[in-house]
Amino acid sequence: MSNRIVLIGAGSAQFGFDMLGDIFQSAPLAEAEVVLLDIDELALARVKRAGDQFVSDHGLKVRLVATTDRSEALQGADFCVIAIEVGDRFALWEQDRTIPQQYGFRQVFGENGGPGGLFHSLRVVPPILEICADIERICPEAWVFNYSNPMSRICTTVHRRFPDLKLVGLCHEIASLYQHLPKMLDTAMANIEFRAGGLNHFSVLVEARYRDSGKDAYPDVLERAPDYFEDLPGFGSILKQLAAQEAGSTPGSEPALREGASAWAERGVFREILEKFKVLPITTDSHIGEYVQWAHDAADHKGILDFYIYYKQWVLRGDPQIRETRTERLVKIIEGMLLDRRYEEAAVNIPNRGLIPSLPEFMVVEVPAWVDGSGIEGIRLDAMPKGFAGLLTNQVAVHDLTAEAILNASKEAAIQALLVDVNVDRVAPVADLVEMMISQQGEYLGYLK
Repeated sequence: MSNRIVLIGAGSAQFGFDMLGDIFQSAPLAEAEVVLLDIDELALARVKRAGDQFVSDHGLKVRLVATTDRSEALQGADFCVIAIEVGDRFALWEQDRTIPQQYGFRQVFGENGGPGGLFHSLRVVPPILEICADIERICPEAWVFNYSNPMSRICTTVHRRFPDLKLVGLCHEIASLYQHLPKMLDTAMANIEFRAGGLNHFSVLVEARYRDSGKDAYPDVLERAPDYFEDLPGFGSILKQLAAQEAGSTPGSEPALREGASAWAERGVFREILEKFKVLPITTDSHIGEYVQWAHDAADHKGILDFYIYYKQWVLRGDPQIRETRTERLVKIIEGMLLDRRYEEAAVNIPNRGLIPSLPEFMVVEVPAWVDGSGIEGIRLDAMPKGFAGLLTNQVAVHDLTAEAILNASKEAAIQALLVDVNVDRVAPVADLVEMMISQQGEYLGYLK
C-alpha cells in the first residue's frame, strides 16, 4: 500500500530520525513515499543520508525524497506532520522566559503558558498558518499532525483559520502514565484501563480501572502516589550522571540515579494538585506550572532548571539515530486509519465540541479518541473533576485572544491576552513588555500593529 507522508521540519534535532525509525518498522507503510521537508539544507541532507543508509542496509522498499520546496513536497500528500521552530530556538526561548521575569511576572518556564507562551505562539503560529494554507490548497484531504508547541494555542488558531483542515495535535506527555501506573499499582499495563485529558501539558488522569476485576483503580492511585513520587529522581540526578561520564569516571563510579534527588523532584505544583484536587497530573512542574496562578510559590524551581538544562544539552549534544524501537504514536494512528483497526488512542489534541463540557467548543483540548478507517473521533470526558475543570477554564480567554492577536496582527489583542493570563498580576508593565519583545524579536513579531 503506497502512501505519501510529508515530514515538515524533518531536519530538526531528533524528529526526522524518530519518525523514519517508526515508519521503517511499519508493514502497512512498507512501500510508502516519505518526503523530508526542511528549510535547513544541511540538516535535511543529514537525515536523508541516514535514511537512505538504513533503507539500503535493511532492504526496505520505502522511498525517501528530500526537498526544501513545500509546494513540491505537498503534491499528493496523504499525511503531513509538522514539527517546526523558528530562529535560534533556545536563544528565543530564554528571552521568552527571562524578559517577562525581568518585568516582574512570575512565570515558571515560559514555553507554552504565561507571557512566554504567548510570545512563543506569536512567533511560531504564523509560519504554521502558511504551511496549513498550502496544505489546504494543494492536498486538502490530507490528515495533518502537529508536534510543535505551544500545542493548544497553535491548534486552536489553526482550526479557527482553517475549520475544515483535518489537523490533530500529538504530544509525548501521555507516555508518563504508561511509565508510572504499572509500578504504582503493581500490575501490568495491560491490566490497567485509563483515560486522561485537559489541555496539552495541563492534563490529568480522569479515570482508571483494573481490567481483570473491573475495580476502580483511582483510590489506589491517590493512596500510593505520594510514596511513589516522594523519591522519584529528577533531572538533577541525571545531570550528575552525565557530568560524571563526561569527566571520564570509571564504570560503577557514577552517582546512583536516586542519589541527591530532592523530594518530589520537579513536582511541587504537581503535588499540590494531587493533594488539593485529588487528581494525578500527567506531567511535571515545568509544564503544568505554566497554567496555574500560584505555581511560582509551589514549584520546584531547581527541578525545572535541571530539566531545561538537560533538555537543552540533549538537543544540542545529542547523537540522533534511526532506532529500531518505536518512539512515536503517529505511525500506530496512521496504521489504524489505513487498516480500519478501531482502537482507543490515549491522547490527541482536537477541537472540543463538547468533549470537555466545561470548556467552549472552539478550544482545542487533549482527550482520548477512537481511531479507525473514518479518522479520529474524540471521547467525551464527563468524569473530569470539577476542581481541575475550574483551572482549565482560566485558559479560555487566553487562547481566544492569542488566536485573535495572530489572525488580526493585533498588538492590542496581544496585550489583552496577557492581561487575562493567570501569570500576570500587574497592569503597568504589560504594554512595555510587548514593545520590548517586539524590539528583541522583530523578525518574528514585527507584524503586530
